[in-house]
Amino acid sequence: MLFKEIIGQEATKQQLRQAVREGRIPHAQLFAGVSGIGKLQLALAYAQYLNCPHRTNEDSCGMCPTCLQFEKLQHPDLHFVFPIVKTDAGDTCDAFLEPWREIILTNHYFDLDDWHKALGVETKQSMIYEKESGEILHKLSLKPYGNGYKVMIIWQPEKMNGTTANKLLKLLEEPPAQTVFILVSEHPEELLSTIQSRVQMIRIPRLETQTIAQALMTKGVDATRATDVARIAKGSYLEALKKIEATEENQQELRDFIALFRDAYTVGVLKDPQKKYESLKRLRQWSLDMSDSKVGRERQKHFLQYAQQQVRENYIRNVGQPELNYQMEDERDFSVKFAPFIHSGNVEGIMNQLDLAERQIEQNGNAKMIFFDLCLQMIVLIKKPKI
Repeated sequence: MLFKEIIGQEATKQQLRQAVREGRIPHAQLFAGVSGIGKLQLALAYAQYLNCPHRTNEDSCGMCPTCLQFEKLQHPDLHFVFPIVKTDAGDTCDAFLEPWREIILTNHYFDLDDWHKALGVETKQSMIYEKESGEILHKLSLKPYGNGYKVMIIWQPEKMNGTTANKLLKLLEEPPAQTVFILVSEHPEELLSTIQSRVQMIRIPRLETQTIAQALMTKGVDATRATDVARIAKGSYLEALKKIEATEENQQELRDFIALFRDAYTVGVLKDPQKKYESLKRLRQWSLDMSDSKVGRERQKHFLQYAQQQVRENYIRNVGQPELNYQMEDERDFSVKFAPFIHSGNVEGIMNQLDLAERQIEQNGNAKMIFFDLCLQMIVLIKKPKI
């Protein structure tokens, strides 16, 4: 990948190019930032730039045999580690290189949910297994194919199990010659502190709204919609793309959010006992639907993150700061009537309960209990008075 193919991130590109030109190449770097801002793309462009024998001050040449191999993600000195789910196909990353290369070359920008879909394992959680550490050691023990560097890109290193992380730590302490590690992480705080101390962290910033809007317009999105979506995306090009696609899954999250709070309001606030009973039954069914194994923990977590976002947006609308709102049209339509019920008396409690449920799902808690308890908590919190 060429630097010029990456959306925005000009300051980071310049930082990486300058380090190479001046020969200041750390053996281990951590590219950290939110999803969809180009971290993996920067790692790929940096790896190619490091190894291109005809690089300029601005970019790789893009034409030499080395660049052509890097463009196809098939250079012998380019290695990948990423989360997988054990299947009959294998239990190391090498068994999944074909779909891995395909999702990068086809989508460019993607997240863990997209990767799970590419693997056909939406309902399972992935990780980097212990066996991968032996593969890493073997690959890096080989001599470089060319005169450049062996580059090991580890995507989502926070998904490593404890044994793998500790073995990686030893490699970082005594790295093989002519080897560069690039860890690409959304949650660097989840890495071992000893790993964090042995890498040079580069914080990748969120993209500018105008940068995202311009990128969307090159895809044929009209200027007004591109600007609206770019603002809502909060610096993530991937999030902007998903908003544009407006998939059924996005719409379903809004429907689930509306169902939860409408029935919580009916049970907690209204006086009609029949309506209370019917809404309580719907909440019970809602919790069962949300905890169904077909939904999967990643989608459950994503909904809880979405719900936290919408609670925040409704609170901001309620306190009279519409310029700080980041919602799509259908979300705004619901907020017109719902926002008054998210206020200083309950917003913190609601956010805490949604965050707690997300963490419990992350820790493989009982989804049925987690979601039904969430319903009960929302019934109590939605009727709290303003402070």
